[in-house]
Amino acid sequence: MAITKVGIVGGGLMGSGIAQVAAQASYDVMLAEVNQDLLDRGMSRVYDAWEMLAGKGKITAAQAGEYRGRIRGTLNLQDFADRDLVIEAIIENLDEKKILFTTLDGILPAGSIIVSNTSSLPIMEMAAVTGREQRIAGLHFFNPAPLMKLVEIVRSIATSDQTVEELRTFAESLAKTPIVAKDTAGFVVNFLLIPYMLSAVRMYENGIATKEDIDTGMKLGCGYPMGPFELLDYVGLDTTLYAAEAIFKEYPDPAYAPPTLLRRMVQAGRYGRKNGKGFYVGGETQQ
Repeated sequence: MAITKVGIVGGGLMGSGIAQVAAQASYDVMLAEVNQDLLDRGMSRVYDAWEMLAGKGKITAAQAGEYRGRIRGTLNLQDFADRDLVIEAIIENLDEKKILFTTLDGILPAGSIIVSNTSSLPIMEMAAVTGREQRIAGLHFFNPAPLMKLVEIVRSIATSDQTVEELRTFAESLAKTPIVAKDTAGFVVNFLLIPYMLSAVRMYENGIATKEDIDTGMKLGCGYPMGPFELLDYVGLDTTLYAAEAIFKEYPDPAYAPPTLLRRMVQAGRYGRKNGKGFYVGGETQQ
């Protein structure tokens, strides 16, 4: 089945970024949110990105206009009845995702694919609430979606080979490089990345070094473009915590156990760049 019409549920940073990329790749894109304010914000992110690119001369004003013509918003999931592919990009909560997958399953044509942009939650649990398990997979984009080249295709034990290949073709059409991972917590990237970031938090929490020196050490000693605390602010402390909890639930190894400091910062509403409060932004970290 050729994918031409794409639906995206969730207009946050990830959902709007994916919508932007899909529209730029000539897909008919529909972005859904739960209320008008959130939808307006999501659409504005996309439009503002194109205005910025046009202002920098990276695209023409005509191209920006073409892209805008390929995307529209909706508050009604029934409008997804003609979508070939729907990408879920809502909050990282399994129960909420399962409710959404059940709803989408009752709306979409039988051959349509439903994927989750989750960074760590089990795809099979989402697939199990639908009648199309073979057409369910993970499609994990990285933040910021318009710039990051990697996409993880996550196949459950029920995902068909055809579905994987259609998603591979779709990812490549977005100028992304897809890799395929089994449906295990953390997939490929977060399974390796999360314990690295958690270890950095523990080092800081235990007074081994300052966050600045830890970041400098990893950048200059290992050639990383960002240190772990810069990366935590960028990825989101809440997102990191939820991913760590999901992986630790499946692999109860101390390396995946969220440090107390990370949990307290999230409880205090310090999420990183997304809300202007984190390890570096919004004042000093309190221990």
